[in-house]
Amino acid sequence: MKISLVIPCHNEANNISTLYHETISVLSSLHCNYEMIMIDDGSTDATLQAIKELSSTDSNVKYISFSRNFGKEAAMYAGLNNSTGDYVAIMDADLQDPPSLLPEMMKILDSHNYDCVATRRSNRKGEKKIRSFFAKMFYKLINKISDTEIVDGARDFRLMSKDMVNAIISMNEYNRFSKGIFGWVGFKTHWISYENTERSSGESNWSITQLFKYALDGIISFSQTPLLLSSYLGILMTILAIAMLLVIVVSTLIWGNPVDGWASTACIIIFVGGLQLFCLGITSQYIARVFLETKHRPHYIINNSNIADIEKIK
Repeated sequence: MKISLVIPCHNEANNISTLYHETISVLSSLHCNYEMIMIDDGSTDATLQAIKELSSTDSNVKYISFSRNFGKEAAMYAGLNNSTGDYVAIMDADLQDPPSLLPEMMKILDSHNYDCVATRRSNRKGEKKIRSFFAKMFYKLINKISDTEIVDGARDFRLMSKDMVNAIISMNEYNRFSKGIFGWVGFKTHWISYENTERSSGESNWSITQLFKYALDGIISFSQTPLLLSSYLGILMTILAIAMLLVIVVSTLIWGNPVDGWASTACIIIFVGGLQLFCLGITSQYIARVFLETKHRPHYIINNSNIADIEKIK
């Protein structure tokens, strides 16, 4: 039995050593073969150097270094593409994904009743309240407008069978939203809840703007509801315009009331124009993603790696 650990890293130089030693301590109790695939996602600190130092003393530590920052989704995809284990786990490098859960996850998968053991946070302890609020709103919204279930508090930290990993890799779309992909491919999943833990060192690389963009990617990737919303708004405004026109015509014919009020007319024009731009904005987001998909650009470009025969561009 072999387990592959896929670990995306971006400016995590201070966490690499701690992560490695804690994970190795857990893996030694499992008495199984392992490989740690650490993906340096265009770090600007000494992350790659720290990984290379580990790989020089442990041949089971593999590294992939991107030519620039391609994002966590690309890093996870690269790790999954190059994993060789019977089971594959995805973990963050900041130790917010406790390696101590791996034995329990392995035991559940070994029972052959599940294809995936996923984790979710039971609370958001230590997270800013405004960030927690918008995160909860996002999960409520996307589960209402999407057919793919995305569990509130779900982490990327999960242990999967090779069959599930192969299914995920087969979805080679450029605009990736893994939380949705994990749910879309199906397979029986067991959920483990745990209390949120603080980062081992440093601060999160995710800004509010990046999180908003990530949420937008998720909604557009797994729901057509925004497009339907723009269509319904268009129908509603058309019906409203016709009704208002009839009222004006009848009022003029019966009572001879003149139609005046340039201010109200200007407000209506601005309102309708705003709705049109809003609907065009929704449509343009979908078109932009179609545009990116048709370019067939690679998900990532590898600068260097210690994995033999690795595809440099994928």
